[in-house]
Amino acid sequence: MLCPPRLASASSLVLASLVLGPAAPAAAETTFRFDLEAGVARQTRNTFAVPGDEGTRLDLRDVAETFAARATLTWDFGARWSARLVAAPLSTETELVAATPVDFDGTRFPAGATLIQSYRFDSYRLSLLRRFDPEGPWSLRAGFTAKVRDASIRLAGSGRSAERDDLGLVPLLYGGARWEGRGPLAFDAELDALAGPQGRAIDLALRLEWHASERLRPYLAYRLLDGGADNDEVLSFATFHYALAGASYRF
Repeated sequence: MLCPPRLASASSLVLASLVLGPAAPAAAETTFRFDLEAGVARQTRNTFAVPGDEGTRLDLRDVAETFAARATLTWDFGARWSARLVAAPLSTETELVAATPVDFDGTRFPAGATLIQSYRFDSYRLSLLRRFDPEGPWSLRAGFTAKVRDASIRLAGSGRSAERDDLGLVPLLYGGARWEGRGPLAFDAELDALAGPQGRAIDLALRLEWHASERLRPYLAYRLLDGGADNDEVLSFATFHYALAGASYRF
């Protein structure tokens, strides 16, 4: 949701762990994994103003759920490395009544008007990560993510409309942990995140998997998406909680 500064120091620590850390056991052959998940996302916060320093600040909370889906392709190559591609579209539409006049991106909406906020936050990511030696049932992975953020906020009502688009590249740090015992269940957690003085970006997933076969693993998941930016051009912070079901297929 933003491109925070001061990435170099955090990135150098992760890079050192990737290069110097112990390697995972050698992979027998290249493996691909495709994950597809869908469910509902509940927005518990959507605060915005455009421009950030002069626009009217609006705060939307606890609105209706929206459908959400995500597709992930992971390529395990070599003894220790993986590449991950993610497509995660997200959009909401919320109705509100403004108690006072609203200034949004150069357009003034009158007080008492019924307004429709259309919010879109589509995310496309490429991650490079390293897998580390398992410790008993636990295994860890770490790396970097380059996220393309394609976002927009649109406000419409009283015969007027205005829209703010935001397309940008966001660098994130990636971390993951997995517990897999001898039974049919496994637990997996992964995080793309980074924070800076003007904002933050957090995408946390927790999922419980069932080993249906060597290739197929259905799962249930919870996901937290949170972040935003605060600068002269735009103020935008949003929080979403997801309840998801999905399946992971190896080929």
